[in-house]
Amino acid sequence: MSKIAVIVGSLRRESINRRLARAMVRLPAAQGHEFSWPEIGDLPLYDQDDDSSPSAQTTRLKHEIRAADGVIFVTPEYNRSIPGVLKNAVDHASRPYGDSAWAGKPAGIVSVSGGKPGAAMAQQHLRNVLAYLDMPTLAQPEAFIRWTDELVTAEGEVGEHSRDFLNDWMGRFLKLVETHSKGSRSRSGRNCARSGRQSRPGACHAPSRDPS
Repeated sequence: MSKIAVIVGSLRRESINRRLARAMVRLPAAQGHEFSWPEIGDLPLYDQDDDSSPSAQTTRLKHEIRAADGVIFVTPEYNRSIPGVLKNAVDHASRPYGDSAWAGKPAGIVSVSGGKPGAAMAQQHLRNVLAYLDMPTLAQPEAFIRWTDELVTAEGEVGEHSRDFLNDWMGRFLKLVETHSKGSRSRSGRNCARSGRQSRPGACHAPSRDPS
């Protein structure tokens, strides 16, 4: 079983991205896995002056991300990019330098839009950010979803026209998480053995980095 954090880049109560995200965790491929929903709407604006004394909301977010095996971002597109609230959350959990909660977490991106482009620009910008944060991100299939009234049923399930595609997407993403987790455990063990930094079974502490 994998633990997956789902981060929705919209705060709107009736967000179509949130509705699809809730439906996707009910897909057959998602069964047997655990999903969490980190809150990002109550984060203060990121300020580097706060790095030495982060807010309780920031500490909570980083804890939730670290507890996850992978992260699914479900986001709309605002002005040809990602929403400010999502970028703010990404910045909070990546700082201070050398203490990023995102590093090494497999990621997947899904976008819902009322228009034909399907939030393609937002996804491209987010992929650029995730690449810098060292998050291996599912490349194919890309999930640019156009909203229709049939996308999510009244019962909260993914509609029949998109169910097979999104179930396949979920299966591929979870496979990426599983593969990466196995590889990470193997590499961690070898690195700890070589470095002698293992202080307890399963723990290996990387050297600290100077702040930027």
